[in-house]
Amino acid sequence: MTQAPLPLTDDGSIAAVFEASKNWGRWGDDDGKGTLNLITPAKRVEAAGLVRSGRSLSLAQPLSKHASVKNPRPITHLTAFESHQPRAMIDYFGMVPHGFSVTHLDAIGHVFFEDTLYNGHRAADVCSKSDGLLECSIYAQREGIFTRGVLLDVAAARGVEWLEPDAYVTVADLEAAEAHGGVEVSSGDALLVRVGRDACEEARGVGDQAQRAGLDAAAVGWLHERDIAVFGGDCIERMPYPSERFPVPLHQIGCVAMGLVLLDTPLVEDLARACAEQGRFEFLLTCAPLPIPGGTGSPVNPLAVF
Repeated sequence: MTQAPLPLTDDGSIAAVFEASKNWGRWGDDDGKGTLNLITPAKRVEAAGLVRSGRSLSLAQPLSKHASVKNPRPITHLTAFESHQPRAMIDYFGMVPHGFSVTHLDAIGHVFFEDTLYNGHRAADVCSKSDGLLECSIYAQREGIFTRGVLLDVAAARGVEWLEPDAYVTVADLEAAEAHGGVEVSSGDALLVRVGRDACEEARGVGDQAQRAGLDAAAVGWLHERDIAVFGGDCIERMPYPSERFPVPLHQIGCVAMGLVLLDTPLVEDLARACAEQGRFEFLLTCAPLPIPGGTGSPVNPLAVF
């Protein structure tokens, strides 16, 4: 299939998407929840009604102590007996949640654009080496996510097993995947996108982690137009992105302009199969971060329930 050209390659056009996508002040000048504000009580009730069969899937990657190309910063996990005559074992663990090996939520203050965070905060004013993020930290998300999840299987909509690593996911791709799944993304949804990266790596082996199929800047603007609450999947923005000013437009436009909550590196292959088996590409999605004041992110175990 002929790939659609990248709509936005120049910094001026991408900057226009940034400005058009701003949610600064929409939920107050002191807001730290960002697009999670779109998950209203009515939206939660709607999402609960999607549970019909009771089938539940974990979308979290297993946490690994072993270094690899995909896991350059493995977790530390130690166990010990509680006493000389043990009645139990205890654990210690540590990890860097950001990257591609731990399924995690990003705090909306995790990323800056030209020294600015969501809601116009200056990085120098709200970033502390001792206390972390003084605004927009993961602690603001502690009430969690309980909303309608939607899977857009871009690879299946294109009729391929996976997108090549240099591919862009465009607005046309997202809308074609809506038609393929018989769903429409709506306000307050958690949107998961599949490009088939895990299937590709299973077939071909693990490739360059810095070259990844993903969204183009116009598609990021589409997320704002649809008022989604959470974005995740086996892709982020296309990497590398051909812009010096906007090298990571999903993060820069999403986190900084929109206050978009990112669910990074969930597993979606089993989810895609479950959606096909259930005959629907919508489900209840729920997860919550560890309540870490000042934290820039948190590991999570997202659940999709049908």
